[in-house]
Amino acid sequence: MSIIRHDDGSLTVPVAPGRHDNEVTNDDGVVDAAATEAEALIHGTQETTRVIRPGEGGYIEALAEWEEQEHPERGEAVSTASGRDQAMAVVHAVAEDPAHVADAVDALDDPAAGGEALRHVLVGGTPSVQAFAGEVADAEGGDPLPAHTTTKIIGEVLAEIDSRPE
Repeated sequence: MSIIRHDDGSLTVPVAPGRHDNEVTNDDGVVDAAATEAEALIHGTQETTRVIRPGEGGYIEALAEWEEQEHPERGEAVSTASGRDQAMAVVHAVAEDPAHVADAVDALDDPAAGGEALRHVLVGGTPSVQAFAGEVADAEGGDPLPAHTTTKIIGEVLAEIDSRPE
């Protein structure tokens, strides 16, 4: 199953069943390995899903995986100095006016470079997002955004960039 990104920024991610989910125990509470194996064969082990939202554990990593899943041809994300500047500007603009993501992307000289810089931020996980939020505040003014807010904005900007023809 693949990761699904929803309009509100939440992600539906696959969750493999836990190792102990289908354990069969005897009257003494001891796991019966043969019965557990038979139960798994009869009922199978089925992958389930979970919805995670910005700020929840694993969200940043899942968003990076979703980006890779949606565009496997891109390869590893690369951040350039000009792309990073554009990424900071667009995140700041969307933080100031969340209703106008498309306008903020339109204002970029090179949306592809800004998008690559944002993907590069996501790949670094939470510490990278937190550092980036601090850089945005230093460059654009104001207080650093919380990591989950920054991540949500990055997801919205990337979705807007990806929705445009190349």
